[in-house]
Amino acid sequence: MSDQTETDLSCPVCHEIFTDPVLLLCSHSICKDCLQTWWRQNGSQQCPVCRETSDLKDPPRNLALKNLCEAFLLERQQRVSEPLCSLHSEKLRLFCLDHQELVCSVCRDSGTHINHRIRPVDEAAKEHRKNLQKSLKPLQEKLEAFNRVKVQFDQTADLIKVQAGNTKRQISAEFQKLHQFLKEEEEARMAALREEEEQKSQMMKEKIQALNRERSALSDTIRSSQEKLRAADSLFLQNYKAAVEEVQQRPLLEDPQLPSGALIDVAKHLGNLSFNIWKKMKEKVSYSPVILDPNTAHEDLMVCDDLTAVRGGGRQRLPDNPERVKGHSIVLGSEGFRLGTHCWDVDVTNNNCWSVGVRTKPYHGTSYREMCFTGGKYTAVCKIDDEQSFNMLEQIKFKLYFDCMFPVDLTLNKKLTRVRIHLDCDNRKLSFYDPDTNSYIHTFSVETNEMFPYIQTSDENPVKVLPLSFSTEVEEVTCSY
Repeated sequence: MSDQTETDLSCPVCHEIFTDPVLLLCSHSICKDCLQTWWRQNGSQQCPVCRETSDLKDPPRNLALKNLCEAFLLERQQRVSEPLCSLHSEKLRLFCLDHQELVCSVCRDSGTHINHRIRPVDEAAKEHRKNLQKSLKPLQEKLEAFNRVKVQFDQTADLIKVQAGNTKRQISAEFQKLHQFLKEEEEARMAALREEEEQKSQMMKEKIQALNRERSALSDTIRSSQEKLRAADSLFLQNYKAAVEEVQQRPLLEDPQLPSGALIDVAKHLGNLSFNIWKKMKEKVSYSPVILDPNTAHEDLMVCDDLTAVRGGGRQRLPDNPERVKGHSIVLGSEGFRLGTHCWDVDVTNNNCWSVGVRTKPYHGTSYREMCFTGGKYTAVCKIDDEQSFNMLEQIKFKLYFDCMFPVDLTLNKKLTRVRIHLDCDNRKLSFYDPDTNSYIHTFSVETNEMFPYIQTSDENPVKVLPLSFSTEVEEVTCSY
């Protein structure tokens, strides 16, 4: 384009190429910002060229002129940036596929590129853009995966703070029931919680920072490559080899996994809290043989503050941490049993949908159903089979399940309000009793190393692990049937 053309495409006010031109009724075009500035300075809506007054406060945009100016600027940019051959001072309008370099028409006919595959710049650029975009795809997918993981990490970090806050509140509420001389014990436990919160928050902070660094590196590589993709063909092909190397050298790391034990160990801080100070306040404390672990609870369950009861009907937004049970409304005990004899009572009064017993702890990514149906994984429960039978005063039907595959039909003469679970790890036996009538129900043989107490319910009425009575020593319930 000639200099005269550039003059025709220039604003009469700023004398630069039009940007967002508007068209006045007198047919003159002015940059929108220039026109508004001119009108403010002169106090009237006159055309800067012919001084004709305009009745339009917001003149229409001159899209045709705007497109023409953009095309002129693009052509001028390409004309200025178009490289020349260093050997022949000719324009580099060809590309050698064998040498992967720009060449001029003289280079093409020289001995250096004889019998080589030569393509026009635009054709070669189109093909190489596709190659770079294909190389970028795994990085873009990895960045998307990192973004998804970061959501989980952020959610876990937030929940750590919520758990820490709730645990502090519960610890304080428990200690408020005690006399002043228990203050030192309270401070010691608060310090332990603060230390764990700091450690685990710092751990999550470091992991999030590491994830952000990797995300930033991926984003920089993608952004750099995308900028090269938007460049003019000649510039793109000049930088193509370096761009591909940059993309291919970016390692695709494994997706970060949320570590086991990342959440606050609430059970450690709250479990048997009163019992641990029983020597000073034994008449005000109770001891629960089983502490429920809220980090294993399904999102539909609500675990009470003292971690001994659970009820259904409360959907929560919880992270998919490795300890959490999937698939069924289940919560596990905080400790598993490998050796010895263990016995605990569970109150199921007014609850119409419950299961209690023991089961193995799932690995990350496995659901309750998968655990129950996997060979060598055992679950034994006492489960109500017919909710309507609660209205009957005669026989009530129950089912006992072993590994959820071998139901045992059971008929009792009364509704159960409490269930006693007796686990003999040494003899590998699991027994159920009715403590109200001191009667035996059923026994299973189990063959596994570690079993966790568990409760399953979807009823809004709680299922509660009952405390043990004790004097100076803990008296575990003995089943002598």
